[in-house]
Amino acid sequence: MTHIMRYDDPKTLRADCRQGLWRSSTSGQCPGYVQANLVILPRDSAFDFLLFCNRNPKPCPILEVTDPGDPFLKDIAPQADLRTDLPAYRVFRDGEIVEERTDISDLWQDDFVGFLLGCSYTFDAVLDKSGFPQPHTTEGREPGIYVTNIPCKPAGRFKGPLVVTGRAFAGDKAAEVVMLTSRFGKTHGAPIYVGDPSTIGVDLTRPDPQYGGYPLHVGAGQVALIWACGITPQTVAKASRVPFMITHKPGHMFVSDLTVDELMRE
Repeated sequence: MTHIMRYDDPKTLRADCRQGLWRSSTSGQCPGYVQANLVILPRDSAFDFLLFCNRNPKPCPILEVTDPGDPFLKDIAPQADLRTDLPAYRVFRDGEIVEERTDISDLWQDDFVGFLLGCSYTFDAVLDKSGFPQPHTTEGREPGIYVTNIPCKPAGRFKGPLVVTGRAFAGDKAAEVVMLTSRFGKTHGAPIYVGDPSTIGVDLTRPDPQYGGYPLHVGAGQVALIWACGITPQTVAKASRVPFMITHKPGHMFVSDLTVDELMRE
């Protein structure tokens, strides 16, 4: 088995991202710290997207919104730089992915607004600690990511389908997992669906090719639990043909200084 480097300190991980030393998934990294999805938009699109997040809090739970033009965070990781402190980014133009890159400093504009949205990697670490380890976390990979047939509530130009992730658990443990993750409303909270995923247009063995992830096979005696996913804005960008958006590359999250314990007290 390939050895996977493990970080415990988010500042060290972000510093290595900044220096080009870490460009891989953040799955399983810095357990006990909150990870976040990233969306960056010009100011003239930011209000509509903020409204979209407020109308769709399960896939888009807001952790922090930056001031226009300011790439530095103030709350969840003071002085972290959104231009350099993630392993990898995606750039969208007119709804299409035009490039992936590891630094967006030369793209930054003085009207950009950054949105940090909660990520299920946060509760994956809690599940692992609570006796529910997931194979994607063990292998440092993303969970399977799937586009559903469930429409999000539109806001302004932003509209599109809900994106989800799936995990499988023994049937007699599913209620415990639901209760455990329901405590993490800022990182997608409880599952949105339990049972046959084909009803919502998902085949767990075939993650969406745009987003990838670990194919999930539900074993005998197991039940599939489906969570809303912070990749949703990327599908919305495509469906809405958003003129310009920068996001994280799937699985390559922003790792904050906010601890799970602090999140639970908010």
